[in-house]
Amino acid sequence: MTSQAKRVLITGAARGIGAETARQLAAQGATLALVGLEADRLAALAQELGPRHCWAECDVTDQGSVQRAVTAALAHLGGLDVVIANAGIASNGTVAVSPVEALVKTVEVNLIGVIRTVSATLPAITNNQGYFLLVSSAAALKSMPGTSAYAASKAGVDHFANALRLEVAHKGVDVGVVYPAWIDTDLVRDQRRELASFNDALKQLPWPFNVVTSVEDCSKSMVNAVNRRQRKTYVPAALAPIGAVRQFFMSPVWEFFVKRKARVAVPKVEAEVVAMGRSFGASSMGHALTSKHKED
Repeated sequence: MTSQAKRVLITGAARGIGAETARQLAAQGATLALVGLEADRLAALAQELGPRHCWAECDVTDQGSVQRAVTAALAHLGGLDVVIANAGIASNGTVAVSPVEALVKTVEVNLIGVIRTVSATLPAITNNQGYFLLVSSAAALKSMPGTSAYAASKAGVDHFANALRLEVAHKGVDVGVVYPAWIDTDLVRDQRRELASFNDALKQLPWPFNVVTSVEDCSKSMVNAVNRRQRKTYVPAALAPIGAVRQFFMSPVWEFFVKRKARVAVPKVEAEVVAMGRSFGASSMGHALTSKHKED
């Protein structure tokens, strides 16, 4: 599919990586649905990009809000070919000094928000054999103090994407993950300005974990991922060898064999869950929740 034909929804599109990725995709001819919390910024960006594009205010922690934004995007664009789940936040401090609400909120936005976005857009992406690009982080490749909830959320995005890829491959849908290190966004600039400890930690990190990349270069890598439907994208690219040796069971070799079986296994499992009528086992705390198709 050419860039001109792509219809792209981006969460967290009001600023930073999301906004710049939207600009670069629009310059290639894609049509954008800009989704996020900052209505004024979204409206201004949509106006900057031109009348073909649309925007919707959306809280990715609220499924109703996500669904309304997706419905509006589909009404304006007529379909979706690409979804970039980019919305994210980062709390400061360790577990001991952080309010639990801040830790939980980080996970709710960064991980649960991605899950909500994918769930709401999966039918449209499946219809067009499209592509998901989910934003993880270099934090998923290593551990460091002060990033407990953030790293957990981003590692969760990584594993969610790896499993999702196997579930949807036989439907012609591709799933990519991007692992940015430090990007010169408002989020990183705030931390560098407000926290001396952040600057100290950044200096002590080994290369390439200490590299700060411009928003423009990061977005260029993400646009390239969209155009190539890449499986993994590292920013900076020097992180790739580190990601490659983490675990064999997330490798293309392992996935090659699993995908062959998934063509049969996934439809069977999906049919059984629909027939059962609920999403969890009877002994689970979530047993009262019915399956999606039963709710429909």
